[in-house]
Amino acid sequence: MKKSIDGNALVYCEGAFNTPNGKTAHGLVRFTERYNVVGVLDSRYADKDAGEVLDGKINGIPIFKDLKTAVAHLQNEENRPKSLVIGLAPDGGRLPKEARQSIREALEQGWNVDSGLHDFLTNDEALMAIAHKHGCRVRDVRKTPDRDKLHFFTGDIEKVDCLKLAILGTDSAIGKRTTAWILVHAFRKAGLKAEMIGTGQTGWMQGAKYSMILDSCINDFVSGEIEHAVVSAWKNENPDVVVIEGQGSLMNPAYPGGFEILAAGRPDYVILQHAPKRVEYDGFPGYPLHSLPEQIKAIEVISGKKVIAITVNHEDMTKEEIGPACKDITIETGIPAFDVLAFGADDLVALLKDKI
Repeated sequence: MKKSIDGNALVYCEGAFNTPNGKTAHGLVRFTERYNVVGVLDSRYADKDAGEVLDGKINGIPIFKDLKTAVAHLQNEENRPKSLVIGLAPDGGRLPKEARQSIREALEQGWNVDSGLHDFLTNDEALMAIAHKHGCRVRDVRKTPDRDKLHFFTGDIEKVDCLKLAILGTDSAIGKRTTAWILVHAFRKAGLKAEMIGTGQTGWMQGAKYSMILDSCINDFVSGEIEHAVVSAWKNENPDVVVIEGQGSLMNPAYPGGFEILAAGRPDYVILQHAPKRVEYDGFPGYPLHSLPEQIKAIEVISGKKVIAITVNHEDMTKEEIGPACKDITIETGIPAFDVLAFGADDLVALLKDKI
């Protein structure tokens, strides 16, 4: 059993695995230090391997049709879950009604439950009564922290003298967090000290030591919380590089994000995640994606910093299409492009090492 912060976990993702609405589950299946993921719930992929479904690479995490089936298979002490984690990330962050039955069954098993949605489980008296009866912990990761625990912007970010990189995107649900983790691990593999700054609930669930959850934070404190996470990582870890996870995109109509990270995180360079086959903003037909050059220009005008690389999300692409797509992006923008999920981040790290 691998070492983890909160032990074994089963991830609920009914009807959403391998779709944009399952991105929290995807992150946990690919990497997490908070949990040891022992299974995923989605009846559409029952009996398949989660890694193979998601990335074409077997990782030994089974998918079950429902919680009862999972309980029957996960009986050994080594793989028995301690937690049910909600792996859904639907538009608006609302909990589907059918998920409550699985949550109820998990609590009756004596498991803890973690959720990153906007429907707070701790406000549900019936579920909390079951939790109290069985001694279970329920955490709503997106619940707004108490104001006395929040930080206001101070300007201390200017003292941070390591390389700061922001991973922004041309859309939401496009792979910014996955690219950030891949890059952090590649820097570490290259012998450099790298820290991830998580800015969403999934980053926290993956165990990012320095993180804030941007869309749970009161607006007055968003900049201060981003600054505090970066400064804390720099002071405590003395890293060579800090990688800041982006949220949404500058011009996404429903999830405009990134400006706070540019303004408060003060990155030295921006890496821009892009899906070449995506033509409309995720979940919003009729809202065409702004062109890559337009998005690059917006970032550089706002921040005064350079977009140093484009990282490609290969959704709806064959493996043979990835290389030509990267070349086309470089021809169009003059910026090198990489698919780090398909081919790793060693080449990107080689480009960035000169900036440290």
